[in-house]
Amino acid sequence: MRSLLQALSLFLLFGVAASAQLSPCPLRPAPGSPVVNPLNLYSQNGTLKLDLTLKNGTDLYGFMHYCYIYMYQGQQVEAPTLRLNPGDQLILNLTDSISAPYGPKHTPHMHGATKSSGVKPADDPCLGTEVMPSSTNLHFHGLNVPPVCHQDDVINTLLQTGDPPFQYSIQIPSNEPPGLYWYHPHPHGYTTNQVIGGASGAIVVEGSNPPTQGLNERILILREQVRSGPARDPDANTELTLNFAPAIYPEGAAPNTISIQPGQQEFWRFLNASSKQFAALQLLYGVTPQQLEVLALDGVPLQSPIYESTIYVPPAGRVEFIIPALPGEETGTFLTLGYDTGPIGDPNGYRVLADLMPNGMPQPARPAHPLKPPPDRMRFSGLLTLAPTTTRSLYFSEQSIGTKGGTQFFITVQGQKPHVFHMDDPPAIVTNTGAVEDWTIENRSGEVHAFHIHQIHFLVMAMNGVPVPNPDLQDTIIVPPWLGSGPYPSVTLRMDFRDPNIAGTFVYHCHILDHEDGGMMAKIQVNRAN
Repeated sequence: MRSLLQALSLFLLFGVAASAQLSPCPLRPAPGSPVVNPLNLYSQNGTLKLDLTLKNGTDLYGFMHYCYIYMYQGQQVEAPTLRLNPGDQLILNLTDSISAPYGPKHTPHMHGATKSSGVKPADDPCLGTEVMPSSTNLHFHGLNVPPVCHQDDVINTLLQTGDPPFQYSIQIPSNEPPGLYWYHPHPHGYTTNQVIGGASGAIVVEGSNPPTQGLNERILILREQVRSGPARDPDANTELTLNFAPAIYPEGAAPNTISIQPGQQEFWRFLNASSKQFAALQLLYGVTPQQLEVLALDGVPLQSPIYESTIYVPPAGRVEFIIPALPGEETGTFLTLGYDTGPIGDPNGYRVLADLMPNGMPQPARPAHPLKPPPDRMRFSGLLTLAPTTTRSLYFSEQSIGTKGGTQFFITVQGQKPHVFHMDDPPAIVTNTGAVEDWTIENRSGEVHAFHIHQIHFLVMAMNGVPVPNPDLQDTIIVPPWLGSGPYPSVTLRMDFRDPNIAGTFVYHCHILDHEDGGMMAKIQVNRAN
């Protein structure tokens, strides 16, 4: 009887959701739905080729959706997971089909050198133009690939609605660490709108990892959705989702569900693709927090596994871990505890993301994807033992504009003047390939920030000036808020510019996306050494 009632409830939930679907995006799950893995797309013979279309629209509940659509067996599928081996080629043809403008009014931004030249390029997405609400591009977050057009450039590359499909063609480095990466749009001024609407997906660089062999694998993506409309408060009208299923418990419907086979460990890859939520992940069996075996951060395997009962993941961060076996017929709870973002930070509250339900059924086997042997020397090897060629100091800060004028956001190199970033800005930092630099980044504001740099990872050397015992590599890191007195919180990061393939100009910024859109970003130019 319970199974029949559960089935009827799901039918009613999906029926209501279907009747409320006006958006051209595929139907998204209703609250309380099963959490299922995204569609996996595997490279074949060293290449993964696919076509994606970015669309948008509002459903009857007022949620604006942005969706990456892939056609699979005649059906629209949203945000597939892209799975490749090191050395493989990714060929992705992106079509911009964004229709209705959405989001706050922004001063128009110019991508590339168009504004200073005064000449509008002739429909060349590589030359930049004024960014509009319907403009887009792609960033391959965490992948260490060149910052050039058709690869991973977000400064000059800009697609417009109606443009022909634009081809991204990147090669996964042969020494890329195996792990979880992701793709998302990055048009300055409108990144928040598109990502918070759901435009994001996972990338997995495959690699042998004995602790996870034979384990069922889950891709779990935390996103948000927000009701549109100028009169609404975004914080009050934002919902978290897990694999697009709304996670609104305890304020709303029953939790989403993850069906799990009792007595079996599982391998979970978690991506925080939200625009501003800092996750504090816990897994409860009954009321007992479980020790999670953490294997990798931001796509890079740890030197050795660590065991944590709470894992803190900033926006854009990734964590890969093994969960302990669920005992017998017990149930579990996967949740975020909430996060104190500081005296002036946005609320990040407690949420149950999903309940774990025993179903007694083994999970289907993953399709075979032949793995290449790991490289003899992994990317970033030996970074800890190198002496920095340069040290730099940077800081996050904010400035209120009157009583109703909003906030300006800055990331500033010590000695330079804080200013709101514009795409026409010259690079704030210039360096050369081969350089190894230590950057200390302070937070001089009353809210948390998440530092991210494109094209490379960094080694976390110190927190608040205290050396880290076992430094690990990341590409996004939490910089805690300043509480109004005492030293500014800081992180010290070792930057690795040794790879000549990352030569060019790219950006670093806060990955709270409305901070990035609001000016908390800057350029770095890496010149190719002679």
